[in-house]
Amino acid sequence: MKALSILYHDVVEGADWDSSGFSGPSAARYKLSVEEFEKHLEAISRVFHSTPVTVFDLLAANAPEENLLLTFDDGGASASRVAEVLKARGWRGHFFITTDYIGRPAFLDRGQICALRNSGHVIGSHSCSHPQRMSSCSFEQVFMEWRRSAEMLAEIVGEPITVASVPRGNYSARVARAAAHAGIKFLLTSEPTARCRMIEGCWILGRYGILQGMSPRSSADFATGRFLPCFEQWSLWNAKKLLKKMGGVYYHQIRDLTLGERSHS
Repeated sequence: MKALSILYHDVVEGADWDSSGFSGPSAARYKLSVEEFEKHLEAISRVFHSTPVTVFDLLAANAPEENLLLTFDDGGASASRVAEVLKARGWRGHFFITTDYIGRPAFLDRGQICALRNSGHVIGSHSCSHPQRMSSCSFEQVFMEWRRSAEMLAEIVGEPITVASVPRGNYSARVARAAAHAGIKFLLTSEPTARCRMIEGCWILGRYGILQGMSPRSSADFATGRFLPCFEQWSLWNAKKLLKKMGGVYYHQIRDLTLGERSHS
């Protein structure tokens, strides 16, 4: 099975980056203005002529040959605005919620999460606490992050939560196994790949990430799996993965010092 997935975060008015989701310049790198976001969706619509699907559509008997998933991490308050923009096109998205932040300023509250689900969007876990390095946590710690967040979201939307995304892109096989044991059936990572694989009954899907300043053409290229842009992001991601492995906790400390604060994305 293959699926092309695009990873967005918050979408804000103008340049009010702290109005939704995690604050500060490190988090702002992952955010788009509403105007930028609408241009990205328009670029996708010009080259991708099917309707974006959900993870549940991938396994349907009549699943389309072309699969595109739109995903949004963190659970920032702008998700409600994003849903309106998607609704105007008849599109659905996946919204991954960091449950410890529900109801805090700049984040979704319980009613808004319900409204997203009632509009046909997929609600998933983005962990409880958005840990700095989930891949370095013990199996028990990761399992509790998945289980507690899924249970809270299930109580809010009234149905089991079986979809999740890995915070900060810190994926490992242990993170996947813990997700599977917590009842997660689809786990989305930050690895830029269309290849899907399964670990202990849990499907692992990659995603192509959009950063502030990337052109709308980037979303269009990822939506259609254009080789060179996809390969370039895959190469950069793997170089970064190697630096993370070599630097360990110091990688994040250096990155945060460079950006001037603790990173959230």
